[in-house]
Amino acid sequence: MVILILLLALSAWAIVATVVELRRDGYRQEPTDWTRLGGRDTLDRAESGHTYR
Repeated sequence: MVILILLLALSAWAIVATVVELRRDGYRQEPTDWTRLGGRDTLDRAESGHTYR
């Protein structure tokens, strides 16, 4: 029973630590800045018979 309580406490601590670190990290979804990509189009590198969009 003691091991189960310790395992639950460790799990709770890990979840809280993960949330705190993700908030500190500044991770956010941001749209791609297409002006920073190279001059080639994605379709230029595509193999024949395949379409990448």
